[in-house]
Amino acid sequence: MKIPHRPILLNPGPVTLSERVRKALLREDLCHREPEFAELILDIKTRLLQVYPEATKDYEAIILTGSGTSAVEAMLSTLIPPSGKALVVANGVYGERMAKMIQTHNKPLTIVKSAWDEPMNLNEVENCLNQDSTITHIVAVHHETTTGRLNDIEKLGEICYNKNIALLLDCVSSFAAETLKFSQWNLEACAATANKCLHGVPGLSFVVVKKSVFESRPSAANTLYLDLYPYQKQQQEGYSPFTQAVQISYALQEALKELEDLGGWKTRQQLYQYRSHQIQNKLQSLGIKTLLEPQAYSCVLKSYQLPTGYTYQQIHDHLKQSGFVIYAGQGGLENRIFRIANMGDIQEIEIQYLLECFEKLLQS
Repeated sequence: MKIPHRPILLNPGPVTLSERVRKALLREDLCHREPEFAELILDIKTRLLQVYPEATKDYEAIILTGSGTSAVEAMLSTLIPPSGKALVVANGVYGERMAKMIQTHNKPLTIVKSAWDEPMNLNEVENCLNQDSTITHIVAVHHETTTGRLNDIEKLGEICYNKNIALLLDCVSSFAAETLKFSQWNLEACAATANKCLHGVPGLSFVVVKKSVFESRPSAANTLYLDLYPYQKQQQEGYSPFTQAVQISYALQEALKELEDLGGWKTRQQLYQYRSHQIQNKLQSLGIKTLLEPQAYSCVLKSYQLPTGYTYQQIHDHLKQSGFVIYAGQGGLENRIFRIANMGDIQEIEIQYLLECFEKLLQS
């Protein structure tokens, strides 16, 4: 089978770009203070909300130049008030990172922590809420890419709704690929990025925030650059307090147009699911098991146990020679798993070649 002429990124972002998005990076230079750029930002803000039409009425997208982590930190710093308290539900690197962010910003918090290969402990969440009336926000990761688990935000959101607790959600690796229920989950805000399921370029991120937040209380941020309030105010007219990434904005706009042209997030989810099942079925036939039970995963990424007799580096290097980049485990999972994401502009022939490469390695 023909070897791909380009790197195929199977890591959880950045992704392999389509030619359409790549060409958008070559558009003319533009000052970020010009009205043409303001029009671009306003269009992106509208398109981001249209990914999930429910959000268009009561929410606003705020665009930042920075990684997905910057959007998450901006959300937590800005929206958790000094008089409030966060309950962080963590079962992986990124949940624990959010707890560290909140601690760094000197905001009160409680952590409900589970092992990385376990689901969120929702019983303990309810116990904490029953015992502590000062909790104002629940903070969680939608798709925890440490393992690929799609956390049960359906049940967590139900708890938030029933107890009128605001939910702040890290959707960095789920936005445009998994279900989001804004009102049913009492979602105050979610943070995401251009370079994952949207198939854009690294360097832009965003927070989708309930509009009423800006009308009802002042900013709680103790940071200048990541305070969402000045962005929200200036982006009403398409401008921002600081320099935005112009070419990356062009690419994000094109990626959003492409997403719409290809059928929207549900169609993308179906494609991801199809790819994921293809890969899992082949690896299973070669004796490679998933880390989690199959139904626990997001459509975006799966974690696999390293086969006996092989190190991660051996598998990584073999696949990289053929043009594929996979991802290692983190922390205590470093020597136990490898991860394969299936985002980006990947063609069917490239998936088939990937499976052939695995077969050659493991049957050699």
